[in-house]
Amino acid sequence: MAVPTLSVTDSPASTSDADVVLLAVRKGADGPELLAEAGFDWVAPVLEALDVSGAAEELIRIPGVPGGPRVVALVGVGERADAASLRLAAGSALRQLKGELAVAIAVPTDDADAAAALLEGAGLGAYGYDGFRSEPTPRPTSIVLHSEFDGSAIGVDRVRAVVAAVATTKDLVNMPPADLFPERLAQIAVETAAAVGIGSKVWNEQTLAADGFGGILAVGQGSSRGPRLVRLDYTPAGASVHLALVGKGITYDSGGISLKPMTALVGMKTDMAGAATVLSAMVALAELEVPIRVTGWLCIAENLPSSTAVRPNDVLRIRGGKTVEVINTDAEGRLVLADGLVAASEEQPDAIVDVATLTGAQMVALGHRIAGLMGDEELVGQVRAAADAVDESTWPMPLPRDLMQYLKSDVADLANTKLGMTVPGMLLAGVFLQEFVGRREGDDTRIPWAHLDIAGPSHNTAAGYGFTGSGATGIAVRTLVRLGEQLAAE
Repeated sequence: MAVPTLSVTDSPASTSDADVVLLAVRKGADGPELLAEAGFDWVAPVLEALDVSGAAEELIRIPGVPGGPRVVALVGVGERADAASLRLAAGSALRQLKGELAVAIAVPTDDADAAAALLEGAGLGAYGYDGFRSEPTPRPTSIVLHSEFDGSAIGVDRVRAVVAAVATTKDLVNMPPADLFPERLAQIAVETAAAVGIGSKVWNEQTLAADGFGGILAVGQGSSRGPRLVRLDYTPAGASVHLALVGKGITYDSGGISLKPMTALVGMKTDMAGAATVLSAMVALAELEVPIRVTGWLCIAENLPSSTAVRPNDVLRIRGGKTVEVINTDAEGRLVLADGLVAASEEQPDAIVDVATLTGAQMVALGHRIAGLMGDEELVGQVRAAADAVDESTWPMPLPRDLMQYLKSDVADLANTKLGMTVPGMLLAGVFLQEFVGRREGDDTRIPWAHLDIAGPSHNTAAGYGFTGSGATGIAVRTLVRLGEQLAAE
């Protein structure tokens, strides 16, 4: 979708010609408290009559006054008015407002970070996917933040880049699998990256085979639409840190020969969210000229059953030579990521982060709003700090070495999973991936690595909340952008 225009002004909102002016209401101990720029004193006395409570995500619309906006919208922020609450409130309001509207935000803040959160939340909440509707839903087209802080202090360019990156991810994840197949996703990645000066290289079936990418090849061999590997390279002048990002890009996951149950097949177009996240985060970092080198590895395939599909008991040779016996063809994400992790490791980056809709067990353990986070302690802490800074929920999980016993194979170096017993599936997948993270040349220590399992949080199948509507969420894009900024600043 087209991202609404986002801007900042210090002009009074009370005389704005916007269709809607957005004010906030805090849920105070003694009743609702209006949070509004000057010129809206007339609103406070009517809060009680309107039964406004200030509860989070509450949205009340009232008529404006002559000479001002035609509609005033009041959104609840809950008991606090910090950056996180303001981001959520503005996003919730824009998600609920319908029509081709120009929206002005007239909520005062104590600092520029909170002002940025307001604008970011509003931009995120305005998203909608209408690519296949006969009658698109009109949505806000312009959002102006009225603030005492100027655009430079707020970082409006950063807000625009992040909002656009999340929207791009959502567009890709929401796209039907008939329209987004491996070759097409690779093409979009190359074109999108080139627009901001990011270099790229693409492997097709022939070059994947020649270069030993056996995991990606095997997962994609059941589809008539062959697999792809895309390497993206953002190398700004002066960068002293090298971050590698690896994304799972299964454009549709039927489970392969180990076919999923009927109800589980719906929604499997979203299994490429990790690759979309890596692409969009890199584009945002490039647009913002963050001084960090980033290489992205998009591991793309379509997992379908056919006469040519990989079978249980087949043995694959992953990039670098390690062999894996396939026990369950529906444990395919770890196979394509294994190739990507090895390739990323070969370049000896300072850190590797992979992002994947990897396991149903993640949803069992953490639900649909919290991503599982595993890996080396220090890097896990840095990723979590980045996620916390942008209010994306993660939870660190262990990687118990005793789980290796469940990955033993009679014929290969590893099995890709264990059947027939209860195992902690999210952790087992993490332990498997760790085996493909390379070691430092010289001291033989493992390259710092973190794994984000976003299976649940990547797709909202329930009602909208905050700035998140139904469908793709764009989770982890903002975390990776902040992580890149943090590493570059060290």
